[in-house]
Amino acid sequence: MYSTSAHFPTANGSKYLQQLCKHLAHKVEVTFTPTEAEADLPTGHMSLRADETGLFARVTAEDLPAIIQARFVIDKHLVTFAFRDGFSGFSWALDPQA
Repeated sequence: MYSTSAHFPTANGSKYLQQLCKHLAHKVEVTFTPTEAEADLPTGHMSLRADETGLFARVTAEDLPAIIQARFVIDKHLVTFAFRDGFSGFSWALDPQA
């Protein structure tokens, strides 16, 4: 199992978390509050967390191609939602494997 994490500094993390989750809920099951979210994307599991410093994202998947696809889905949608904050994609980093 692989995982990857990222952080986007913004005062609007909760807004973007909720916007993304409402959008994804049309395709996949999503559970979310204003500060936390979980969703099983077709290629991996997404976790989001928002606080006053920004939006945090984590994706877990079985292999690296699945990680890349899940990251693309998240980034693609947030580029549309967070353009006012200059979002052009997370700077994703693979988490160390256990």
